[in-house]
Amino acid sequence: MAAGRRVIGNRYELDDLPLGPGGMGEVYAGYDQKLDRRVAVKLIRFPHSRPDESLVKRFLHEARVMARLEHPGTPTIYDVDVLDESQAEPRPFIVMQFVDGVTMDDVLSEHHPLPVNWVAAMGAQITAVLCAAHERGILHRDLKPSNLMLTRESSVKVLDFGLAMFHDPEMSRLTRTGTILGTPAYMSPEQVRGATVGPQSDLYALGLVLHEMLTGRRLYDGPSEYRIFERQVNETAPPVRERRSDVPPELDRLVLQLLEKRAEDRPAQALTVYSRLLPFMSGVRSLPGTVDRAYEPARIYTQVAASIDGHAGAAPHQAPPTAEPAVPETSQAQGMENFSRSDIQEARREADSLVREARYGQAFEVLDAVAAPATQVLGVEDPDVLSLRFEMARLLFEGGDYRRAAPAFAELHVDLTQVYGPDDDRVFHCRQREATCRALMGQTGEALRLLQALLTDEQTAYGADDSRPLELRQQIGLMQLGAGDTERARTTLAGLLDDLTRLYGPNHPIAIKVRESLSRLAI
Repeated sequence: MAAGRRVIGNRYELDDLPLGPGGMGEVYAGYDQKLDRRVAVKLIRFPHSRPDESLVKRFLHEARVMARLEHPGTPTIYDVDVLDESQAEPRPFIVMQFVDGVTMDDVLSEHHPLPVNWVAAMGAQITAVLCAAHERGILHRDLKPSNLMLTRESSVKVLDFGLAMFHDPEMSRLTRTGTILGTPAYMSPEQVRGATVGPQSDLYALGLVLHEMLTGRRLYDGPSEYRIFERQVNETAPPVRERRSDVPPELDRLVLQLLEKRAEDRPAQALTVYSRLLPFMSGVRSLPGTVDRAYEPARIYTQVAASIDGHAGAAPHQAPPTAEPAVPETSQAQGMENFSRSDIQEARREADSLVREARYGQAFEVLDAVAAPATQVLGVEDPDVLSLRFEMARLLFEGGDYRRAAPAFAELHVDLTQVYGPDDDRVFHCRQREATCRALMGQTGEALRLLQALLTDEQTAYGADDSRPLELRQQIGLMQLGAGDTERARTTLAGLLDDLTRLYGPNHPIAIKVRESLSRLAI
């Protein structure tokens, strides 16, 4: 080891200087002494450098979620831990694959504007990563050229999912002190306004990146952050063909659709964008000085894998459906015969232990193993079974698996209603969770419909001035704002602020947050 070089985690030797800043810290090239290989290490710094045990726990959980992404378009995560330097604040760190390549910023500085087919090819790779990430409930939130790495093999790596670690699935992209996180030139209008964000926010940032790759110029810039924010919210993007006539009209239309100010006016999912980029990829050749190697083992491997698919429009990395393996009747009967309620309690104790370590996926598997025999023996409406299902849906939600959590909450609130009635707190909770899942999957219209119906029922059950419908009104207002329905959001939030001020005074924490949201509508 070089004299004085820093070692963390008893094995990772860091270079003296960082490679560059990340969204929430610094990234260092390093060396894994145990496995004798080059790595990249990201040291996280929390907002405002304030130690926070809950944020450390959230960081570890989100790192596990991202580690399960396992996509060739993202660096592989090798390790995660928390560095405790006695007097200093605890600093979580991620150890990941070291990517040998150049950032898109460097590519644009050397090749501008880029060939159309190269833009389409790189854009399709980015959307393939977003498809996989969004499927797992992960939003990037800081997609920009400096977070895109082009390797010598012509593959694109999407870097720095750092801001994803600090998302609040219920509300907005605000930290506890109201700071907006992200890079102004690549933030969606809903991010600028601190509203609820979904997959379409990443697609907006992709539109900004594609526009820049095609024109060679950043679309929204300015002398101050406020000026950039103002342009992001209010200034319609000009057609790419105004600056570059060789861009096909259909590709221009796609870029402009990605840059729509209302989230609901953009494509609903990354897979749609991927499919629309494919026709413009033909004839891609090397970029001198950047991608010019004719033979690379990884490239020939992926070429073979791609040829097996045989369907260019297929969803990336989508495996054919497989039937569930049949469980022999004798084994199934034996499992039912040996089942008792104590099995549920034992499973819950084991799951609770895993949850304390933020191991939500493993905790869900423990409960899932006992759910089938419990339902078969006790029935779907048994209180213990309902409680078990409630906990499993919660674990799916906490683990970011919103696509499975949404139907789990939907089915659960129907069964809970049958047993406990429509005004039970658990029923309302499941309805709210289902709507939140829908919003995080980009189904904002459906989410708002569910929340508006829930608000009516909560106000009837609890009264309009109860804290629960008041908090729900805040979520609705932020979601309306995130969808680009500015006037409706203003009406919702202004009415809420009047009621909060009347009930609790102007300095109530929620009143302050609502006032901040309304102030951003002035941008």
